[in-house]
Amino acid sequence: MKASKFYISTFKEAPAEAELTSHKLMIRAGLIKKLGSGLYTWMPMGLRVLKKIENTIREEMQQAGAVELLMPAIQPAELWEETGRWELFGPQMLKISDRHDRPFCFGPTHEEVITDLVRNELNSYKQLPMNFYQIQMKFRDEIRPRFGVMRAREFLMKDAYSFHADIESLKHTYDLMFKAYNAIFTKLGLIFRAVQADNGAIGGDGSHEFHVLADSGEDEIVYDEHSDFAANIEVAKDHPDKRNLKTCRGIEVGHIFQLGTKYSEAMKATFINQSGKPSPMIMGCYGIGVSRIIAAAIEQNHDDKGIIFPESMAPFEVIITPIGYDKSSSVKEGVDDLYQLLIAEGYDVLLDDRGLRPGIMFSEAELIGIPHRITVSENTLNENKYEYKNRSKTDAEMIASNDLIRHLKSV
Repeated sequence: MKASKFYISTFKEAPAEAELTSHKLMIRAGLIKKLGSGLYTWMPMGLRVLKKIENTIREEMQQAGAVELLMPAIQPAELWEETGRWELFGPQMLKISDRHDRPFCFGPTHEEVITDLVRNELNSYKQLPMNFYQIQMKFRDEIRPRFGVMRAREFLMKDAYSFHADIESLKHTYDLMFKAYNAIFTKLGLIFRAVQADNGAIGGDGSHEFHVLADSGEDEIVYDEHSDFAANIEVAKDHPDKRNLKTCRGIEVGHIFQLGTKYSEAMKATFINQSGKPSPMIMGCYGIGVSRIIAAAIEQNHDDKGIIFPESMAPFEVIITPIGYDKSSSVKEGVDDLYQLLIAEGYDVLLDDRGLRPGIMFSEAELIGIPHRITVSENTLNENKYEYKNRSKTDAEMIASNDLIRHLKSV
């Protein structure tokens, strides 16, 4: 991608209301633009990050045997009335009416919708287990939206729902999803921890939260140095030995639940079991806050110059910052050749061909958090070298032209 054909919108200062570092940097780097309270437009640079995360999630969900679909965002009230959650969910639910005064909501979650779908589609134990997932915008009317996309009202979520004939099958899929979540957050380059959690408003029997570790995290995590025990503060209160219980802060980015028959019984989602009798489906549900991952990653990976994106979610892997691209034919030719070489090698490349001063180009690349910066000038070309700068390192280094690809693959 050439910068002159893309849209880059960075700012020197963050808005006054921005409190968290991630909020400030996402605004300054031009990843998001505020529309209203808790509502953000995902700009081209930010959308590329979202898509990178989505791709990683899809790879691991498919590996775990989940099947993708897409359900309506607007949901009829009668489904929520079947489970008793129309009133129970509270003011977080945005309730609306159509022209016929029929009540609907903008979906905060999709247990009711998927259960309605499955009760009309699956009717035999031979069709189970089944695990459906989607990646879709949700809306929860937070009483105090803040911290940018960390606590926005509209947010992108991956939610999956599994259906089973027995509890052993649920536990097997739950274990697969636990492993898939670990693989997702590992691939995304995050430092995280899975902790035992309370099911809260979703309900059910057992659950785990996945937290990105960061000092700015809203959640307190308690862990035992001498065992694999880790839990959020609500669950940790009941731990038999609190003397060993250390604490750290975390940002919740994922949550998996063993729901049991909470929704299937309420909505009469049954199947014919091996004995030929109707039985309620046993359910699990599995969520990831896709847009929240970006904020969490930035809280964990930044410095005073800007974002330091893990390579797996960076909007571009490599940025070429030429000096004299618009003035020197040799620089233009050398840069264009390098650009094509990197693309052929499979790199996601941004070529800054806008003719900006070097200092501005460098500052912008560091603010956005692109992992690898390659600077080309007449001087570097004369020496058959490139100036290479890793975003996570302080100093640049000179790399021989014919050694660049090997170097990129090794860092």
